[in-house]
Amino acid sequence: MNSYQPAASRPVAAHAAQAGAAEVERTYKKVFWRIVPFLMLCYVVAYLDRVNVGFAKLQMSQDLAFSETVFGLGAGVFFIGYFLFELPSNILMHKLGARIWIARIMITWGVLSAVFVFVKTPTQFYLLRFLLGLAEAGFYPGVILYLTYWFPSHRRAKIIAVFMSAIPVSGIFGNPLSGWIMQSFHNSSGLAGWQWMFLIEAIPAIAIGIATILYLDNGIASAKWLSNTEKRVLADEIAAAQPQEQTHKHSLGAVFRDPRTWWMSLIYFAFVTGQYGLTFWMPTLVKSTGVTGAFNIGLLSAIPFLCAIVVMNVMGHSADKRRERRWHLIVPALFGAVGFTVAASFADNTMVSIAFLSLAAAGVLTCAPLFWSLPTAFMSGASAAAGIAIINSIGNLAGFASPYMIGYLKDLTHSTQTGMYVLAVMLVIGAIATWLTPAKLVNR
Repeated sequence: MNSYQPAASRPVAAHAAQAGAAEVERTYKKVFWRIVPFLMLCYVVAYLDRVNVGFAKLQMSQDLAFSETVFGLGAGVFFIGYFLFELPSNILMHKLGARIWIARIMITWGVLSAVFVFVKTPTQFYLLRFLLGLAEAGFYPGVILYLTYWFPSHRRAKIIAVFMSAIPVSGIFGNPLSGWIMQSFHNSSGLAGWQWMFLIEAIPAIAIGIATILYLDNGIASAKWLSNTEKRVLADEIAAAQPQEQTHKHSLGAVFRDPRTWWMSLIYFAFVTGQYGLTFWMPTLVKSTGVTGAFNIGLLSAIPFLCAIVVMNVMGHSADKRRERRWHLIVPALFGAVGFTVAASFADNTMVSIAFLSLAAAGVLTCAPLFWSLPTAFMSGASAAAGIAIINSIGNLAGFASPYMIGYLKDLTHSTQTGMYVLAVMLVIGAIATWLTPAKLVNR
C-alpha cells in the first residue's frame, strides 16, 4: 500500500512552486504508462473469464440441457460469492498490498475457470460460478482503490475510463476469440467447443497472476522506478487534492452509517444492471436477430464494444477537464436506455439491433468508470477501501439479478424484449438518482 506520507498541511501554493506543471505532467505520464496498461491487461483477462459463460451458453445449454433460467441463475450466482467476500478482500488488499493480493486473485480464478471443463449438472455449474465469484472478489474495487494511491480525484475519471476500456476491449477481441475457439475446437480430443474455450481462456489469468508478483508495486513508496523527487510530486499532489474531511480516519461502522454510501450503492446497482444485462446476453441477443455461426456472432457482438471504447474515453476526458461528474453520467445513462428500448423493439432486424445495441453499450459502459469519480471524491484511505468495496459489492448484486431476470423472462415470454425494457428503466432510475446527488459533493 502507499505509505509515502507528505506533510498534510503543506499549502497547495508551496507545492506548486516546488514542482512545475511540466514536471507534474511528466511524472503522471510515467506512472500512467507503468501501471495502467498492465492493469488493463489484467482486467481484460478477468472480464473475459467472468462473461465468457455468455458465449459458452450457445453450445453449453444444448449439450447439458440447461434452461434459460438455469443459465441466468448460474451466470448471476457468481455475484453472490463476489458480494460475500468483496469487503474483506478489499480490506486485506489495503493491509497486505496490491501486488500479492491481485496476483492471488488472478491465479485462483484462472484455476477455477479451467475447472468448468468438468461441469455436467446445474448444481456443479452453480457451485463453480459461486466459487469463481469468491476468487475474483476484490479485484475490481481493489484496482479502483489502488488508483487512488497514485492519482488525485481530478485525474481519476480519465484514468478509470482508460482502465475500464478493458471491458469493451475484452468484448472486441474476446467475443470473436471465444466464437472461433468454440467453432474450431469443437469435439477435438473428445471435448466440446465450450470446454476448450474455458480451458484455453484460463491460461492467461494464471500467467498474468504470476507476472503481477514480479511487476506491480504496492504504492508510491515502493516504486523503485520513481526518483525521490517524483515520489514527492505524486504524494504532494494527492495530499493537496484531498478535502480537509478526508484527513481524519473513519471507522468501518462510520462508512456503513454514512447515507452517501447507500445512495452511491443505489446508483451503481442501476448502472450495473444494464452493464451485465448487456455483456452476459449480447451473444444471445445477436443470435436472436437471425445470425448463425459462433464466429459470426462473435464478430457482430464486437461492434457495440468498439463504439463503447471511444465514447467512454471521450466522456472520461471531458469529465476531468470540466470537473463535472453528474451530467457526464446522466447523459450516457439515458442514451443507454434509448438503445435498449429501440433494440428490443426491432429485435428481428439485425442492422437496427446492432446499431442500437451499440448505443446501449456506449451508454452503460461509459457509466461504470465515470461513476467511480463520485464516491472517490469524498472517500480516501481505509474508508475508501471499505466504502468502495461496500458500494461495488452491493451494486454488483445486480450482476446476479440482471442475468437471472432476463433468463426467467425469456423462458416466460420466449423473448428477450421484456428484459431489455427493464434494463432501460433501471438506467433511467440511475440517471435520476445521479441528478439528485448534490453537485458540490462530487464535482472536485
